Amino acid sequence: MRIIIIGAGVVGYTIAKKLSSEGQDVVLIEKDEKRIREVKEGLDVKVIHGSGSTPNVLMEAGIDKAEMVIAVTNSDEVNMIASLIAGTQTKVPKKIARIRNPDYTSYTRIFEEDYLDLDLNMNPQKCAADRIIKIIEVPGAVDVVDLINSKLKVVGCRLTERCSLMGKRPKNLKTEGRYLIVAVYRGGSTLIPQDSTVLEKGDLVFAITRSGEAENLMKLLGGAGEKPGNRVVIVGGGDIGYILAKHLEGEGYQVKVFERKEERCTFLAEKLEKTIVINGDGTDRDLLMEENISDTDTFIAVTDDEEANILTSLLAKRLGAERCITLIDKPEYLSMVSTIGIDVAVSPRLCSVSGILQFVRRGKVLSVTALMEERVEALETVALETSDIVDVPLKDIKFPQGAIIGAVVKDDKVMLPDGETVIKAGDKVVIFALTKVIPKVEKAVTVKPEYF
Repeated sequence: MRIIIIGAGVVGYTIAKKLSSEGQDVVLIEKDEKRIREVKEGLDVKVIHGSGSTPNVLMEAGIDKAEMVIAVTNSDEVNMIASLIAGTQTKVPKKIARIRNPDYTSYTRIFEEDYLDLDLNMNPQKCAADRIIKIIEVPGAVDVVDLINSKLKVVGCRLTERCSLMGKRPKNLKTEGRYLIVAVYRGGSTLIPQDSTVLEKGDLVFAITRSGEAENLMKLLGGAGEKPGNRVVIVGGGDIGYILAKHLEGEGYQVKVFERKEERCTFLAEKLEKTIVINGDGTDRDLLMEENISDTDTFIAVTDDEEANILTSLLAKRLGAERCITLIDKPEYLSMVSTIGIDVAVSPRLCSVSGILQFVRRGKVLSVTALMEERVEALETVALETSDIVDVPLKDIKFPQGAIIGAVVKDDKVMLPDGETVIKAGDKVVIFALTKVIPKVEKAVTVKPEYF
């Protein structure tokens, strides 16, 4: 598949790296020459110097042969023009654009078929804010993902001495079809549970359950299990901080926002009704103590400075904040989160990749969510006639090692399957798989050539 990516910033670079590693034919367009040199050192993809909103540059990139265009520059206008050219001049089948300005995103008609005809409007900031909101609602969780129109939740939790599951095998847990452990992260390695897998203290465990059972699941995993506290402090009043504060105050949380820029504070004070807006530096220890940070249930650092987010989160934790959620994008920082004392890390960059993968995966894929820093993917797909997974009990399916079927939906009835479950054509299926076995999973869920 030829995929043209416009913009080689953090998001564009990450997408290009992910797709090229999977063997896709990726062409990257970037107008900054310094950034082009950096990209060429790190990626084995074709890079073109120029603006993605220029027809000649797009033709040079081979837009007439492209199957997908992903426009993720820092300019909404460039992204929209590139999408418009891709749709009107060459009829590119799939178009994805990053559009963040509320003046555009609130005018939804512009994305419809008669206009830009976007398959996905990608907003990393909103995506990250939505992920943080889900995590806040499940005390003790380090990650929370909704699947099947929010009928299912995937919850990540680190096992502590409070957990009764340590030393037990996930396959032998008697949960009466209420929970299913689908992935385990341990010492830098990611496991899809097998018969021999034994849970250990410190494991980061991901389990799936019906949405109404999330609280009970957290109790099983040794997480908090109680109702979330409602005192929230947000450091950073940018797009993510504003989205969070707006939602949380509407849900009855007591919210404080720290923002360094006076002009932005004025904006926040005008737009937010109940939130306390403080003009100050969230890394200032005296200011945090003055604002009783020790009484905070959830501390969230979402500035544009990752180092500042890490420092202020560690400071807040030391001063007594119950749980710290930190915005981090650099892979080298994400990998050390659990060792330095930060409870939860959320990456806008990784959130962005998930939405795009839906349009790359083979089969009838409804959604893809990347977990564990992209080590695992959760795929919502529709079982197709003559694929390997239909009409036989799960115990008899030769499913690739490193993948597991986590849920089956039959006529809107959600099931957490066992070995006797039989998938029928048309059923919705949730599959969890290590990224290295995704090609084998795709092969298992696609229609065989002899069907045609």
